[in-house]
Amino acid sequence: MTMPGDLDVADLVRPALREALDRIDERTRRTAGYQLGFWDATGRPTSRGGGKGLRPALALLSARAAGATARVGVPAAVAVELVHNFSLLHDDVIDGDAERRHRPTAWAAFGVGPAILAGDALLALASEVLAEVPAPEGPAALRCLHDAVRRLIDGQAADMAFERRPTVTLDECLTMARGKTAALLSCASTVGAVLCGGPAELCRGLTRYGELLGLAFQLADDLLGIWGEPAVTGKPVLADLRARKKSVPVVRALTAGGPASERLRELYGRPGELADADLLLAAELIEETGARDWTGKRADRLLNQALAELDELAGGGRLAGTAADAGLGGVHADLVAIAQFVTGRDH
Repeated sequence: MTMPGDLDVADLVRPALREALDRIDERTRRTAGYQLGFWDATGRPTSRGGGKGLRPALALLSARAAGATARVGVPAAVAVELVHNFSLLHDDVIDGDAERRHRPTAWAAFGVGPAILAGDALLALASEVLAEVPAPEGPAALRCLHDAVRRLIDGQAADMAFERRPTVTLDECLTMARGKTAALLSCASTVGAVLCGGPAELCRGLTRYGELLGLAFQLADDLLGIWGEPAVTGKPVLADLRARKKSVPVVRALTAGGPASERLRELYGRPGELADADLLLAAELIEETGARDWTGKRADRLLNQALAELDELAGGGRLAGTAADAGLGGVHADLVAIAQFVTGRDH
């Protein structure tokens, strides 16, 4: 599925990402460039790309929504993509995941130390890129990014803590997802507009749109982590259950009550690695509790709320007479299409 903004991301953002990478030492650059999809583990160039490009696309669209050109939003797009890959590099080390996007993760290819350092370098580069923008709104955009990073780390810390806890509430799980995933997507949906001096009303509306979109994204991802096709997702079958992640459908099932919920609790609490038959049973039990259906419907509801936020922003007259009024009108369809992509994707 082609996502809106692909052309701008390829033409504008990827060259700027390459330029940012050239600032770091060669050893770390090799690992970081592998993570971003510029080359393979031997350093040979590849055209595979580094992911869906969702966050930089949103940043460019938010700049256009403020009435600027996509090019003006490139530093914001580069910054959010660097932060996203910083989080993936560290997340793969924390979770011990050896495969991402149908190839070895950076730590599996280069080692844990190089992967952690590459993540650190990308985080530092993200701040540099935004700090160097001469626009007066640069500091506000940088604060937006740093706030998202703090929330992302808080969410990741909660996710790790959940693995050691026997019980987690659904509210706690959703709060974790808002930090781990929705925070950066919300920032991506707003930071381009902030950098371009967009009206406060536009920035607030895009922030709400991104927050709802981010939570819908995480719920869709949680479903793929259990029922996604490995050939499509690039992750092993039943990956989240194998790691005993307390994702939203799992927590919903564990707190649903009834025989299936209790049987799942027993499986999740069993010491040692779960056999393949146990993993399949766990997936069946989650579905039996209604948690798979509930998670899908909750994602759909969040999608509809995100779309309603866009519609209200575009049609409410709050931006009438401003450059953002025409700007948002020009990207409204793309923002809608991205929201639908998020919940309708299979990878």
